[in-house]
Amino acid sequence: MSVTPAPKQKYCTDNKITFRRYREGNKQFDSQKDNIFQASWSHKCPTYVHRTPPCQGSCPSGEDIRGWLGIARGMEKPPKGMDWQEYAFQRSTDANPFPSIMGRVCPAPCQTGCNRNVLEDYVGINSVEQHIGDTAIEKGYKLAQAGADTGKKVAVIGGGPAGLSAAYQLRRRGHAVTVFDDHEKLGGMMLYGIPGYRTPRNVLEAEIQRILDLGVTTRLNTRVGRDISMDDVEKEFDAILWTIGCKAGRALPVPGSDAPNCISGVDFLSDFNQQHLHAVPKRIVVVGGGDTSIDVASVARRLGYNHVPVNDDNPSSGGTVMGYVAHDVASLGRREGALVTLTSLFPMQNMTAAQHEIQDALREGVDIQDGVMPLEVIKNAEGLATALKMAKCTVDKKGIPTKIEGTEYVIETDLIVSAIGQYGDLSGLEVLDNGRGFINADPFYRVKGREKHFAAGDIIRPHLLTTAIGQAAIAADTIDHFLMGAAEASKRPKVDVHHFNLLAKLNEANLEPQKFSAETAGDMRGTCFGKYAVHNYEDRSTQEIIPPSNLFLGHFPYTPRKLRQEIHISSEEVLGNFQERLVALTTAETIAEAKRCMSCGLCFECDNCVIYCPQDAVKHTPKKESTTGRYVYTDYSRCIGCHICSDVCPTGYINMGMGE
Repeated sequence: MSVTPAPKQKYCTDNKITFRRYREGNKQFDSQKDNIFQASWSHKCPTYVHRTPPCQGSCPSGEDIRGWLGIARGMEKPPKGMDWQEYAFQRSTDANPFPSIMGRVCPAPCQTGCNRNVLEDYVGINSVEQHIGDTAIEKGYKLAQAGADTGKKVAVIGGGPAGLSAAYQLRRRGHAVTVFDDHEKLGGMMLYGIPGYRTPRNVLEAEIQRILDLGVTTRLNTRVGRDISMDDVEKEFDAILWTIGCKAGRALPVPGSDAPNCISGVDFLSDFNQQHLHAVPKRIVVVGGGDTSIDVASVARRLGYNHVPVNDDNPSSGGTVMGYVAHDVASLGRREGALVTLTSLFPMQNMTAAQHEIQDALREGVDIQDGVMPLEVIKNAEGLATALKMAKCTVDKKGIPTKIEGTEYVIETDLIVSAIGQYGDLSGLEVLDNGRGFINADPFYRVKGREKHFAAGDIIRPHLLTTAIGQAAIAADTIDHFLMGAAEASKRPKVDVHHFNLLAKLNEANLEPQKFSAETAGDMRGTCFGKYAVHNYEDRSTQEIIPPSNLFLGHFPYTPRKLRQEIHISSEEVLGNFQERLVALTTAETIAEAKRCMSCGLCFECDNCVIYCPQDAVKHTPKKESTTGRYVYTDYSRCIGCHICSDVCPTGYINMGMGE
């Protein structure tokens, strides 16, 4: 769930916040007199209500984003002897074991949902996450240890983001995990589907190794359904999780697309990432508009065209049209830039690829033709594609294109790459195929009609890496319930993410409530002084996401975002250039960016409520009893229900809920 940001011009002009708490024309405060003073009691007094911020509600991985931003900014203190980066790393990896990778490549729906968008600009969540992840690798931080052995064994089929995340979550619960993968290395789409200049291989390997260090075993170069039967896996393991991804690309739905030099984007990138592809033909057309098509086009521009012909059968390098030559200095000298065209049904601003990736591709020399559709692959006498017939088009609300008559044209090409969608390769596993190349699973990620079988990630529905990671966490929870014989809940929480846990924080600070005994409690009246409960605190985080209308936005001054630097590569520089494009924030920049977080739905200790209370009813919690979420309390014998504390609370943490 996300909150649509209001137009920035409404609130921010020339770097000055112009937000008003009251509407235009409303020149007077509403009188609360009739409501507050009724006989000898007040109308409403403050309670402290925890809600989920929209960044977390928008995160498919369900990360406690506000939590680790609060740690980075110094609001939430780590346990004694631990630096803030490690504490933030532990909080981040509670949901996602790949902070360094995801900080680089996630399209960040959390930033789209960020409430700070109604002021000037979102918090750079990805850049802070990358710093946390990179620091963890540099300093050798470890993941949370595996739980006590349960004696249960789980087979995870597929070593991509979903499979590895599930393996991590299952080991935390004490289950033995074996990951099967049909490649020689783990990583899935992070390794074989995304170029290394976006997911640096040393970073990816380090984050995978941390998971293996928990005791996860592997069987590589092993395809279930070919090298080992499903029956044998069922006999050996107590549960099976299918996370095999979608490694088959969809062909163009036009005549002639069966030409040998018409290939899928998935195959193109897989060949490149396995170092089977080192050069491309001179002219390439990529059909798509999503992130995969951008990656294909950008890789093709980097590889370039080798004008010394060498025969081979690899269609990615043109087959007999163009050969592949070893990627070395000598071959680079024989190469020149390939002519790469990317076509999209949708206008450029509506393409599903990230806008900054689109701009990078344009800068690197990719010709993007938008609002067009393919009509036919034109082949020569040998059956090879030589051109792609196109036309301008309109697209309806269902995404179905319609050709605009009289706009047909032809793009001559040596290679056509289709990046219009993916599906799973279920050969040998046909019993799992729902008829469309996917596996059906229920909301708990159980495979319908097959006990012991579960599924997560792209094999259910292709989406983001972060989506696969989030699904894997829920699937691991379901598998744990199944293995331990626990009753499964009838439904998941409405806001199904990792939340700040006040009780856990109190336990960490040795402030846990005293044990309650009804036999010795005596008179239960006046329990607000009892030490066996957390008083006047309500946790609505599993049910509610806090919108910007609940915040006192006037508290926050204009603060520009600390932008990560990007290395922009021109079309003249792109050939052979595989360096990473993102430059991580420094520690100081990371802390400054984290401080822009408004801590929506949780106290960040600003003292407004204490300062502005006219009755001195809101007080600091004694320091020895204070921790995150328990920074202030209300003396209800002094409170008159004036609402000022609630009005000046920047985070919406104070609600007037106590009373009648």
